[in-house]
Amino acid sequence: MNVKVHIVDDDETIRITLSELMQLEGIESEVYSCAEDFLDVINMQDKGCVLVDMRMPGMNGLQLYEEMERRSLFLPVIMITGHADVDTAVKALKDGMLDFIEKPFDSDKLLATVKSCLANCVDYQERSLYRDRVGELISRLTNREKQVMELLVDGLQNKEIARKLNISPRTVELHRAKVMEKLQAHTISDVVRAGMTASEANMYQ
Repeated sequence: MNVKVHIVDDDETIRITLSELMQLEGIESEVYSCAEDFLDVINMQDKGCVLVDMRMPGMNGLQLYEEMERRSLFLPVIMITGHADVDTAVKALKDGMLDFIEKPFDSDKLLATVKSCLANCVDYQERSLYRDRVGELISRLTNREKQVMELLVDGLQNKEIARKLNISPRTVELHRAKVMEKLQAHTISDVVRAGMTASEANMYQ
């Protein structure tokens, strides 16, 4: 499988430095001077990771990450950031970005992060595709069905859910059946897995 590091930075010196660093390690790379150029050529079949500077003219690194999410381009993103942008990078990390490297970056640490990223990029893509699919399915649930699902994920039994929501156990059973149907779940463990994914991605909001 052909995987590569996509280097997105408006600074030509940084692009050359990073590209040469990858070449020395036998890692294929592609360079782009702006986020827009990268988006023009990338597609859902591409494998690898994106190494992008946080601060760039036009679309910045964080906006690029958000646009990739919007387009379902599930390549892991490593952000290169200055000290002033660390808080923003940490927030992006919690939202699903893979990692960030502070300037001035340590070459060994950057390479270790990139290699780990490339080794796991297929798993990352599969998890991201699953998360995207879960979001689509959960959007079909009613508010009450989401409440029942959350309590199922918490391990509550039908009678406990009924007491907590002040509804009958029979009504809980009906909602539970609808949840499984809409999530295309075969077992309760499928519901729990979807629920945990939804919780991590704040899909219940």
